[in-house]
Amino acid sequence: MKIKYNLKNIVSWLVFIGIFFLPFNSYMGISFLGEFGQDSCTIFFLLAAMVLAFRAILKGKIEVPYSNPLFHLILLLIIWVVISTIINSISIAGYYFKQTSGISRTIRQYIVLIFSSIVFLITYYNAFIQFTAKELFFKIRKILYYSFVIVLIYAFLEILILKLNMLWLSPVVELFNYFPFVDVYIDDRNFRISSVTFETPALATYLFFISGWMFSYVITEKGLKKYVPGLLTIVLTLFSGSRAGFLIIFIQAIAFGYFLLKSKKYQILFVRIVKYSLLLFAVIFIFKGRTVTTYIYEKATSFEIEDDTHAISNKSRFGIQYALYQVFLQNPVFGVGLGQQTFVSKDFYPDWATEDNWEFRLKYLNEDVKSFPPGYNIYLRIMAELGIIGLVIFLFLLFAILYVAYKMSRNKDEGTSLIAIVVFVSILGVFFNWLKMDTFRTFNFWINLALLLAITKNRIKFNLNAEKS
Repeated sequence: MKIKYNLKNIVSWLVFIGIFFLPFNSYMGISFLGEFGQDSCTIFFLLAAMVLAFRAILKGKIEVPYSNPLFHLILLLIIWVVISTIINSISIAGYYFKQTSGISRTIRQYIVLIFSSIVFLITYYNAFIQFTAKELFFKIRKILYYSFVIVLIYAFLEILILKLNMLWLSPVVELFNYFPFVDVYIDDRNFRISSVTFETPALATYLFFISGWMFSYVITEKGLKKYVPGLLTIVLTLFSGSRAGFLIIFIQAIAFGYFLLKSKKYQILFVRIVKYSLLLFAVIFIFKGRTVTTYIYEKATSFEIEDDTHAISNKSRFGIQYALYQVFLQNPVFGVGLGQQTFVSKDFYPDWATEDNWEFRLKYLNEDVKSFPPGYNIYLRIMAELGIIGLVIFLFLLFAILYVAYKMSRNKDEGTSLIAIVVFVSILGVFFNWLKMDTFRTFNFWINLALLLAITKNRIKFNLNAEKS
């Protein structure tokens, strides 16, 4: 009995450590882990999964949310992936590009999907269900808070060096090389902030995940300090230079504000936040109006293919997305199979995207570079690889998650309600962030889903008509 208890705790704490290290991925990575190699959290999640498997062997069973409709949707998606692969098996066997066969590519993408949606998801789930909703909420938020503090310190030093030219602080930043999974890099070419992550978009993705958790301090804490974590999350997103980052986190902030507004308990708090925000924006606009206007204009126009600063990346992004859509038009029902879109889409890259574009010449169409080009949009990727049916299943899963989270936010239990609000805000960020990235290896999505599965445990039909708090 004691062994079982200890193993359960080991699983939980390995998962919690992995969550802490989510942003720490600027190191070289572990090559044999493939697509997971860059993410340090993978190490701890794999260890947790192995401990869980060992415990399952000893005990003879494992906790699986087999009766949960959300889990059923995941299984349905995987079944459709298998059907699509079988339908396209002959074509897949003949594909070869970038020293990679279609079969090899299929196996790798299946590993990513199965580990993300089954192995790690069930591991998170088993780690979470050991705690009450309230315990779970405060444990994870505390972990994310301490992780965010480190991210913030590093990013603040970057801002001072890159934006204010305080180069004398460079040796201080170098101290972060002593942190695990961190290789210090200051982007003095593009002047973008990435903190302990390997690139600016990765930092933005992390901020989308923690935003709901940091915003939640205004609900549970007292005094002016309760506004600080959420405000710092927004400020860091602004300074990161992520073009879509500010828009997405603004949407998340609006969603969080809505939850405050619809609860009689927090309506006064909502009014106070709006009042302080308007006052702050007014002061900033009075003293820095031209700077703010210029910043907004630059971000709004940075998606044009004629934009001098972002022309190449925009042409690559939109060109690849155009090619994915063409693949979908030719294979609208079953798609071309999981992981196969590049083998087909490379023949549809438009001239306006490839001409005078070093990214296609040196990376995306270069056979000597083994890495495949990104799809830049998971919805278009799914359309191309799994067809319209795959997209419908995937979108239904996303909207079902948002719907369940929204309904559970009305639960009378404080912990359940808080987790549901945070999950809704975070998944909303994932929903929009997937418009510019195309991987199923999105840890924050599966962690949020596991949290939702945990707080709806033993609710086969979900008690979604819970009274408002």
